[in-house]
Amino acid sequence: MKIFGIGLNKTGTTTLGACLKSLGFRHSSFDLDLLQQAAIGELEPLFTKVAAHESFEDWPYPLVFETLDQRFPGSRFILTQRSSAERWLASLSAHALRTDPWVGSCSRSLAYGVAYPQLNPQGHLDFYNHHLERVRHYFRHRPQDLLEVCWEQQASWEPLCTFLDRPIPQAPFPHANASWRGQPELQRQNEALLSWFGRGVGPA
Repeated sequence: MKIFGIGLNKTGTTTLGACLKSLGFRHSSFDLDLLQQAAIGELEPLFTKVAAHESFEDWPYPLVFETLDQRFPGSRFILTQRSSAERWLASLSAHALRTDPWVGSCSRSLAYGVAYPQLNPQGHLDFYNHHLERVRHYFRHRPQDLLEVCWEQQASWEPLCTFLDRPIPQAPFPHANASWRGQPELQRQNEALLSWFGRGVGPA
């Protein structure tokens, strides 16, 4: 059984990854190379990575969950989400200014079609809502294979462990990446790059 976290980034994916590792799964997280390859339809490297691990979250897994379901039957899927699309967008926008400018803008361009959410807020809100609808529609006849979680509303082991048939750990529930702050220099670089993109100098 493979376990795929298919929530968009900044929906608690890092916390999910910490949970899965604590539960003993061989885990793999964000991989820019796999995202780049998946964006052009090259999925064999992704299949190789999945074959060698047990659980996954972050990019590129939310983009190709239907294909992964077909390739790895019997898998389980976890849809992390925020309490509202607006809270997700605010978190994503702040995060975009704190991370490595190259990795962040590249991954967001591949995933969302734009380097910074500030350049297209409504498009990101639509993307978020459409993703929820897409996942729910796909699993509408298989509710046993999908778990929806929102750590803002219930940050506990119980729903996850019940879904995965694992005993509840004695360790406290992790809150990974909840208050992470980047270096001021990264924020200055991102603000400059955002301004550059916003003037139409570079590709969005």
